[in-house]
Amino acid sequence: MRKRLIFNCFSMNVVSHIYHGLWRHPDSTQMHFDNLETWIELTTLLEKGKFDALFLADVIGIDPAYKGSWDTYVKEGLQIPCNDSGALCAALIGVTKNLGLTFTSSIMSEHPFSFARRISTLDHLSNGRIGWNIVTSVSHNAAQNFGFNEIVPHDERYRWADEYMEVVYKLWEGSWDEGAVLGDKVNGVYADVDKIHRIYHEGERYRVLGPHLCSPSSQRTPVLYQAGSSPVGQSFAARNAEGTFILYPTIEGARKGIAQTRAVAVAQGRHADDLKFIQGFSFVVGSTEEEAWRKSAEIDEGVSYDGLAAHISRDLSIDLGMMDKDMPIEEAQVDGLRGFVSMFEASNPGKKARVKDLAYALSYNSRMVGTPESIADQLEAWQDAGIDGVNMICQYFPGSYRDFIEHVIPVLQERGLAQREYGPGSLREKLFPGSGGRLPDSHPAARYRGAFVRAAETSTGGTGVSWQREPAE
Repeated sequence: MRKRLIFNCFSMNVVSHIYHGLWRHPDSTQMHFDNLETWIELTTLLEKGKFDALFLADVIGIDPAYKGSWDTYVKEGLQIPCNDSGALCAALIGVTKNLGLTFTSSIMSEHPFSFARRISTLDHLSNGRIGWNIVTSVSHNAAQNFGFNEIVPHDERYRWADEYMEVVYKLWEGSWDEGAVLGDKVNGVYADVDKIHRIYHEGERYRVLGPHLCSPSSQRTPVLYQAGSSPVGQSFAARNAEGTFILYPTIEGARKGIAQTRAVAVAQGRHADDLKFIQGFSFVVGSTEEEAWRKSAEIDEGVSYDGLAAHISRDLSIDLGMMDKDMPIEEAQVDGLRGFVSMFEASNPGKKARVKDLAYALSYNSRMVGTPESIADQLEAWQDAGIDGVNMICQYFPGSYRDFIEHVIPVLQERGLAQREYGPGSLREKLFPGSGGRLPDSHPAARYRGAFVRAAETSTGGTGVSWQREPAE
C-alpha cells in the first residue's frame, strides 16, 4: 500500500477562478458564490470524500492587464467580484467537522497584530482546522488599494514578509507559555501572569509591544502554505511553509524542482519531510478513455479564450490582448517566455508555440484526463516524483468535485492513495501525524518559545510607553 496523498479543494470566493467561462454551464452553481448554501453544499461533498481541506485563493486588486484595461475581468467575472476568503472560512466553521479551512491573506492587507488575533480566534472556534496561504501580492492595484503608488519591488516584498512572519511567530509561539491558562475556579485565577509576555518587536515596518490577546489555540500557529516560485520566494517557502502549492507541467520538472526546494529547506536547518508539495490538478473522469477525452473536448468548447488570456496576462505582466493570438510567441520577442516555448515545442514536434497556446496552457497544463484507474496510475507516477498531495481545481462547480469523489476516490482508497477516514486532532495533526498539532522544533518559529520573560515598563505620563526589551531566558 502506498502512502496516502493529501487532497485539497482549490477554489476561490468568486464567479470565475481558473477555468474561465465555465460558470455559464447550466449545471454550475459558481455564479451563486455569494450564497452560503453554495459553499455548504461543496464542503458537505468534500467531507464525504474525506478531502483534507478547502484551500481558498484570493486577490486584493485588479490591474488593467489585458487589452490595456480591466474591462475583460469585470465582463468575465474573472476574480471580480471577489469576496473575502477568511470571512468565508469563518462562516464554514460551524457546518464542517473535519475539513481544514485554509485561506489566503497578503502581508499587505492586514497588520500582523490584528491578523494573528483573527487567526487564533478562528483556530479556537474550529478546534484547530485553520491554514494560512501566505502571499506578498504582485498587483499594482493591490498596492494602490493600501496606500502605495505601485507594487513594492519583489525582493523588498520578501524582506517585508520576513518581518511580518517574525511578528506573528512571536505572538503565536512566544507571547503565551505552555500552561499559562489555569482556569482555576477555586482560587479565581484564569491565567498565570508570569507566563504571558509582551514581545517588544521593533523592526523596519512594525513596532508591536504585545502581548498577544488570544490564548494559544490547539495549533498555536496555523498550517502554513506558500507558493513562491522565484529563487527568493522558494527560499522563503523553504524557511516558513509546511505546504507549498506547485504547478509543474511535467513529472520530470516536478521531480527536479521538489528535490531542489527540499535541499534548500534542509540547508536552512529543517527536515526534508517538514515540507509537503501540493500539485495543482484538474480532472476529467470518464468510464472509458474515449468518454473522458470527449468530455475534455467539451470543456475546450466552453472555456473563454479572453478569460484565459486575461488571467495569464495579469500573472505574467504581459498583455496578450495586444498580440495576434495566432502569432508565434518567438516573434513577440518577450523576455521570460523562452522556457514555455521550448517546453511546448519539445512536446509538440513540428509545431511553433503561438500566443493562444500560452493562454490555453492555463487550462491544459494541470488537466488530467482518463478513467478512474488511469488517473490513479498517473497520480502514482507523480507521487513517485515527489508530490505529497493535490490541490484540485474544478471545471464545473461543484460537479467536477462530485465526479472525482464518486468515481476516483474509491479507486485511490483501494490503492492507499486516499484516506478512508479522517485522522484525529487538528489539521496539522492530520497532515503530520505524530506532530501533536504544533510546529516542529526545526521550524524557525520555534525559536520564540520561551524567548520572553516579564520585565518592568516605564510610563511616560500616561501618553505612551518607553519600551524595555525583555531579556532572553
